[in-house]
Amino acid sequence: MTDQPIDQPTEPFSQQPTFIVLVEDNPTDAELTIRALRRGRISNQIQLLEDGAEALDFLFCQGNYAHRSMTNQPKVILLDLKLPRISGLEVLRQLKSDPRTQMIPVVVLTSSAEDQDMIESYQLGVNSYIVKPVDFEQFNEAVKQLGFYWVLFNQSPLL
Repeated sequence: MTDQPIDQPTEPFSQQPTFIVLVEDNPTDAELTIRALRRGRISNQIQLLEDGAEALDFLFCQGNYAHRSMTNQPKVILLDLKLPRISGLEVLRQLKSDPRTQMIPVVVLTSSAEDQDMIESYQLGVNSYIVKPVDFEQFNEAVKQLGFYWVLFNQSPLL
């Protein structure tokens, strides 16, 4: 299901990162998200990570991802909150508290419409919080628009 994994930097550090990280444990939701991005003509590589521990290893270049360089970070992280091993909120907490990763845009893409999850996400520094629409077409459109904004339009400083 994962598009090509990101193993080596594909561009010099001085250029904007071009790949997307999707942290999603539900295979159906992951596939729908990837397909919606592709239908929206977002051709960036997508690194699918299936739990919070794997996400932290990837983003902090440790464990199975120790060969990665911290200079090769994603353009945006799409983060589910309800993850196995380490929750999405804990992933967000660690990302936003570390100077090496705090500037990476993080979009929570979750089924949780709970006020507490939303409040805590924003307190931790999330850039956007989107509740996954139940309707397939609405989900497709939401992810497509999300891709347009964060990948094509949003400008961020060099990481």
